[in-house]
Amino acid sequence: MKTWVCTVCGWVYDEAKGDADYDLAPGVAFDDLPEDFVCPLCGVDKSMFEQQE
Repeated sequence: MKTWVCTVCGWVYDEAKGDADYDLAPGVAFDDLPEDFVCPLCGVDKSMFEQQE
């Protein structure tokens, strides 16, 4: 599982943990999120996220 970070506000999406506050179930890959997914904090689209090593 991977971790993704919003390059605008720094919000972190951890695929293994999901995010219950934003109704994102654990185990859902970032690539499997809908194409219209936006950062829950700042509203930018998926293209503004980078995979964290």
